[in-house]
Parts: sequence; C-alpha cells; structure tokens
Amino acid sequence: MNTVQQKPTKKWSKIAYGRRRLALIPTIPILFLVAVSLIAIFAPFIAPYPPNEGNLPDQLIPPAWVEGGSSAHLIGTDHLGRDGLSRLIYGARISLTVGALAIFFAGGLGTILGLVSGYFGGIVDALLMRLTDIGLSMPLILMAIVLAVALGPSYGNVLLVIVLLLWPRYARQIRGETLSVKEREFIDLARVAGCSGTRLMWRHILPNVVPTLLVMLTLQFGFVVL
Repeated sequence: MNTVQQKPTKKWSKIAYGRRRLALIPTIPILFLVAVSLIAIFAPFIAPYPPNEGNLPDQLIPPAWVEGGSSAHLIGTDHLGRDGLSRLIYGARISLTVGALAIFFAGGLGTILGLVSGYFGGIVDALLMRLTDIGLSMPLILMAIVLAVALGPSYGNVLLVIVLLLWPRYARQIRGETLSVKEREFIDLARVAGCSGTRLMWRHILPNVVPTLLVMLTLQFGFVVL
C-alpha cells in the first residue's frame, strides 16, 4: 500500500522556524562573553597602548566620532593622557577575574553554610540564619565601597569585601532547597541504608541543589562585576 508523504503546511513551517530562532537566542550572550574573555586574555596583543602610560599633551581627547577626536584614540583619553580603549581592554581582566573569584568563593561558602543550616536545623540553623539576616540587611554596593575605603584600595581587599557581603544570598537560597530535598523519600532510604549526615549532604542533597546554585551564580556575576 502506497502512502503519500504530506508536505509540512506553511503554519507548521513558521512554527519550526520560530523555534529555531528561539534556540539561537542563548548563543548570543555566550558568544558575547567568549568575545570579552578572549579580549581580556589577549589584552597585551590587542590594546593599542600600555594602559598606565600617558602623554600629557594628549589629555582629555574626546572620542574619535566627536569633533576634536582622533583616530589614534578611538574612545578618547583621560586627564593623564592615557588611552581609554587600552584601559578598558585591560580593565576587563580585573572585572572578569574579580567576578569569577568572588562568585566562586561566595557561592562555595554560602552553599556549605546553607547545607549545614538546612540539614541540621535547630540551634545551628537559628544561629546561621541570624547571621544571614544581618548580611542581607546590608546594602551590598554601599558597604563594599565603605569597607574598600577603610581597608585600602587593593585587589585582595575588594575580593574579600564582596565575598563577605555576598555569601548570605547563597546561604539563604541553598538552605531553603535543602529543607525541601531532605524530606524526600530517597533521603529516608539513604538513612536506612546507613549513610552518615556528611555523606547525605554531599552525595545526595548537594547534587539536587546544584541547578539552583548555577542559576544564582549566573545571575550574580554581572552584579559582582558592577
């Protein structure tokens, strides 16, 4: 018996095309991040000038597309005659490095404290959550600026300040996820099988909170860079 293959209708063709376009949307920010990362990595080869060397006669030159600008300095110079584009390219190194390290350490600390707080409960949970509430009550950017000024302007101090102020956000969210996961049946079965509390947290609960953790890390990265 012969069958006739029907051609897709125009309506379904449009739907498939729309889905393909939606599938391409996540690749745009990924490509942008890859491009920025590559520019930061190869900054010595891309930047037209050294970032900290200036020429006073070239100070405060406007961008090239503004009257009085120069093609030698595409986005102008600062008050010391340093090239703005070169400083922007080298600055990407600091921004990306601080963002990645701060997210890593703050996320790691917050995850550990959130797991411990949610799993053990009781006085441990109460103590850690009160510390978390204190941390969440502080305006992050304002406190970061104040502490950075008090401790002195340095790479390590800025990183330390961001980590100390950011971990409560992760602790609170991971604690809530832990409270939900530890009530599931597979956790009870693991307890019956003789799993210790440490093994339950790291082998059974942690893998189930990782998706939430990854979303938070992604969303917080831009905020940390700011």
